[in-house]
Amino acid sequence: MVEAELMRVSIIGTGYLGATTAACLTDMGFEVIGVDVDEAKIDMLRSGQVPFYEPGLDEILTENMKTGRLRFTTSFAEAAEFADLHLVCVGTPQRDDSGAADLSYVNSAIEQLAPHLTRPTVVVGRSTVPVGTAATLAARLATLAPVGEEAELGWSPEFLREGFGVEDTLHPNRIVIGTESPRVEKVMRALWQRQINEGVPFLVTDMQTAELVKVSANAFLATKISFINAMAEVSEVAGADVMQLAEALSYDDRIGGKFLGPGLGFGGGCLPKDIRAFMARADELGVEPALSFLREVDAINQRRRARTIDIARQLIGGNFAGRTVTVLGAAFKPNSDDIRDSPALDVASTIASLGARVTVYDPAALDRAREEHPQLGYAPSMLEAAQDADVVLLLTEWAEFREANPKKLGAVVAQKKIVDGRNALDPTYWRASGWTYRALGRQ
Repeated sequence: MVEAELMRVSIIGTGYLGATTAACLTDMGFEVIGVDVDEAKIDMLRSGQVPFYEPGLDEILTENMKTGRLRFTTSFAEAAEFADLHLVCVGTPQRDDSGAADLSYVNSAIEQLAPHLTRPTVVVGRSTVPVGTAATLAARLATLAPVGEEAELGWSPEFLREGFGVEDTLHPNRIVIGTESPRVEKVMRALWQRQINEGVPFLVTDMQTAELVKVSANAFLATKISFINAMAEVSEVAGADVMQLAEALSYDDRIGGKFLGPGLGFGGGCLPKDIRAFMARADELGVEPALSFLREVDAINQRRRARTIDIARQLIGGNFAGRTVTVLGAAFKPNSDDIRDSPALDVASTIASLGARVTVYDPAALDRAREEHPQLGYAPSMLEAAQDADVVLLLTEWAEFREANPKKLGAVVAQKKIVDGRNALDPTYWRASGWTYRALGRQ
């Protein structure tokens, strides 16, 4: 195998994970080719445009394309000829007919790449897949590749957080590789040698364990979020303050404060679909009871959306018909334009279906939201979105919303009523400015 500084890498799939990985590996000094069957996406990347919002990625992509070390193609043959290492970074969305993962993109990536592998090659999956998938793909790769078993497969889950993808790629908190092949391990150590030298843990496991790491982490995080939101349900009825409760819990170092923020709950393209796919796989393996608690985790998360709608309805007298509602936020989280399973847009759409005129503003996700939810109204700024509103709902905790001036916002609304779906605002400050303030888990 070639030395690290000469290693060429192909990235199969140029969505969020793939494009971010491609740009960052090039920034680390590797020659990289990104491969995708979507010609429009490839054309955008070739022109230096990132087809999604991720802070800092545009600059890294543009600068590294100028060096000539980064390019994009739709040809698997070109990628196979070019690269020594292939990283599979395609999506595994939830299937339409069940909670299981749709593996068609992963299967297709292997089947399109393998026939072009005519020399010893390492292929490493980074997609989140049900446990047992990698072993099946390894056998398929060896069968389809002209080089046979010299095309070796490993699995290395990704841990990128949207909004922090560049940082998490260049400075990960751990690197996991599932393999029993010394060659695969050697290649992956060479890929991440800089990070290993910086002290990043490098864990080598079997492929099944590697497959379980990401989905287990997401299941744990989802459980922690739903736990504090369950406490929010209790707090509202009991007259307690869930924010004070969360703070008190956070000082216990066995618990910690991360992911202990009560509010509207989680969404996006990872946590919801990953916990559902995990449950589906457990059922297939005959251990469904082991993950039955995740059904309640999912249910609590969905109830937060309904509760937010109920609070807003109470504030305006019990009926949305004919009312004007402002929703601040469309992305599922700040610093992203990802609207997959967005709690904010779910709430906005439901309120609109109940007869309200809903106007949405988001700093980055308006174009995507408008395409998916044309029935909603949209505004180019927070103040324009809030014009004549009977109630304002803060549903994505962008810094722009956290730092909003209640007096300026109050000057344009019809009624100073706000639902803080993320517990992102200071209730005392907003109430002192004349607002009726409500939040999940607080009186």
